[in-house]
Amino acid sequence: MSKLAIVLLIIAAVLILAVVALYFLGKKAQKKQSEQQAQIDAMKQTVSMLIIDKKRMKLRDAGLPQVVMDQTPKWLRGSKLPVVKAKVGPQVMTLICDEKIFDSVPIKKEVKATVSGIYITEVKGLHGKSAAVEQKKKSRFKQLVERAQEKAGAKPVK
Repeated sequence: MSKLAIVLLIIAAVLILAVVALYFLGKKAQKKQSEQQAQIDAMKQTVSMLIIDKKRMKLRDAGLPQVVMDQTPKWLRGSKLPVVKAKVGPQVMTLICDEKIFDSVPIKKEVKATVSGIYITEVKGLHGKSAAVEQKKKSRFKQLVERAQEKAGAKPVK
């Protein structure tokens, strides 16, 4: 057998092992995520709150309780997460928002939110119409790609 064939077989074996390992790790992570979602669903309650402010900030700068900082892995403490400051009843609280709904959370409006601990999972407007979600400004590259696709007659990629 030539050296090239041996190298290609070794590379193929390593790739197959990597795919199998990723498959099992993904399966394990999916199981863990579904268990966490079940816990969140079991603990959720609907609360009326006034949203004061929302922004993405680092966990250590968010002003969350020390217990949250202690339970968070060290490699995640510097990452940014969506934080909402809201008035729930008579007290102002800092809550963590779900990434999927963060853009649709209205500022300075009263809402009914589904909360599980300090985690906001769902928000519904309470008074008035909810403001339309602002679309982010597209980069020049994306604008050029869209124009080129438009001229070519293709559907824009989202």
